[in-house]
Amino acid sequence: MINRKLDLIISDFYENHHNMALMLDGARQVGKTVAFRRYAESHFQNYVEINFVKNEAARSIFNNAAGVDDIMLRLSSFTRTKLVPGKTFILLDEVQKCPECVTMIKFLVEDGRYTYGLTGSLLGVELKDIVRSFPVGFMDIIDVFPLDFEEFANTVGVAPSVLEHLRTCYEEEKPVDSFVHDQMMRLFQIYLVVGGMPAAVDKYVQTNDIQKVSSEHEAILRLYKRDIAQYDPDQKLYLNEIFDLIPSELNAKNKRFILKKLNENAKYARYENSFLWLKNAGVAIPVFNVEEPKVPLLLSKQRNLFKLFQNDVGLLVTQLAKGIQLKILSGEVNINYGSIYENVVAQELLSHGYSSLYYFNSKKQGELDFLLETRDGIVLPVEVKSGKDYQLHAALTNVLGNEQYNTKKGVVLCNDNLSRDGNILNIPIYMVMFLKQEGRIDESMILKPDLSGLK
Repeated sequence: MINRKLDLIISDFYENHHNMALMLDGARQVGKTVAFRRYAESHFQNYVEINFVKNEAARSIFNNAAGVDDIMLRLSSFTRTKLVPGKTFILLDEVQKCPECVTMIKFLVEDGRYTYGLTGSLLGVELKDIVRSFPVGFMDIIDVFPLDFEEFANTVGVAPSVLEHLRTCYEEEKPVDSFVHDQMMRLFQIYLVVGGMPAAVDKYVQTNDIQKVSSEHEAILRLYKRDIAQYDPDQKLYLNEIFDLIPSELNAKNKRFILKKLNENAKYARYENSFLWLKNAGVAIPVFNVEEPKVPLLLSKQRNLFKLFQNDVGLLVTQLAKGIQLKILSGEVNINYGSIYENVVAQELLSHGYSSLYYFNSKKQGELDFLLETRDGIVLPVEVKSGKDYQLHAALTNVLGNEQYNTKKGVVLCNDNLSRDGNILNIPIYMVMFLKQEGRIDESMILKPDLSGLK
C-alpha cells in the first residue's frame, strides 16, 4: 500500500473543518482521486463518486438546478445509491468539466447532510478561472504532487526508525551511519528511475520490474500529450513541442531552456502562454533566473530566463533514452546525472512548500542551482552536485562572501555523507526530503496603532 502524507492532511482537514469541502488540485495521475477514496472507505458508510470527464451526462446534475434538494434528487437518481445523511462522502471528480458544481458547493456544504470532496486537473489551466468564484469559508484547496522521496522510502518499506535516524542526523548535523548511507543512496537511485507517480510506484512495489514501471510512465506521458492535443488542436501554443524539448534542454550544458530550439526567431512574449499552460497544468516546473540573490527574489526575477523541469523525475528518465534506467541503477558514470538530480530537487522543493523556484547566474559570480526564500525572509542558496567534486563550488563561495547579499549559509546536495565546511553544509542528496519551507512571521510584526486621536 502506498503511504502518503496527503492521507493525514485530508483526515486532519475534515476533523477540523466540519462545514467545509476540500478540493485537491494537481496534475493527472498524482493520486488525488485515490486519496479521497481511501479516506472515504475508512471514515464513511457510503461513498459516491461522480467523474465529470468519464461521464458527461453527470454534468446535467447541476444544470439549472432549483436548489440543494433538486441536486440531491438528481444525484441519487443518477448514482442509484442511497444517500445517508451524516454517513455519505460525495466525491465530485474532475470539476473543471462542471464549473456549476463548484459554484454550488457553498449551498451543498451549508445544507450539512453530506461531506464533499472535489478534484481538479488539466489542471490549473481551466480550474484557475473556476476557483475565483468559490466562496471563502466553504472550501479549501490543496495542491497535490507525485510522491516525494520520503513517501517513496516509506512505501517501499524503509523502517520509520531509519527515517528518524536520518532526520536526527540532518537536524544535528552529524554523519549518517555508513551502512545506512550506502543503502539510502542505492534507494535514491531507484527513486530516480521509478519517480513518484503513484501508478509507477505501485507497479514497482508489486513487481520490482523496471520495464513495467517504464510502461506506466509511457502511459502517463501519452495521457499528458492527449490532454495537450485536446487543449491546443491548432498547435498555436506549441505546447507539444515545448513538452518534448524538456529532456534535451535539461541535458544541455547550461540546462536553460533555449527558445531558438522552437524557432530561430522565437521571442518569449510569443510563447509565454505556452509555458504558463504547462506550469498551470502541473506537468512542468519552471525555475526562473534572478538578477540578484536578495529578498524578495520575485523583484529580480527574469521571466524570459528559466529552466524547465518535468513534474516527475521518473517521467523525465523515461523520456531521456531507452535503457537509461538500467545504466542509472548500475551506477554508470557516463550519464549526465546533473539534470536528473536537479529535476528531482525541483520537484521535491515544490512539494515541500516552495511554490516559486529560482536560480542565479552571473558572469562574475557564477551559477547557483537553486535559491530558496524562507518565510522569515532569508535566502538559502542550494547547489546540486552529482560528481565527486562537490567541494568545488565557486559560485556558492562567491555569493556567501558578498556582504551586500547578506547570505549567511549555503547547502550542497551531493553523493557523500553529511559534513560541514564553514558556513556550507554538505548533505547527501536524499536529504533533500528535509528541505522544507520553514520560518514564521515574528509576533513583533503585529502592530495595533493608537487611533484615539482620530476618534
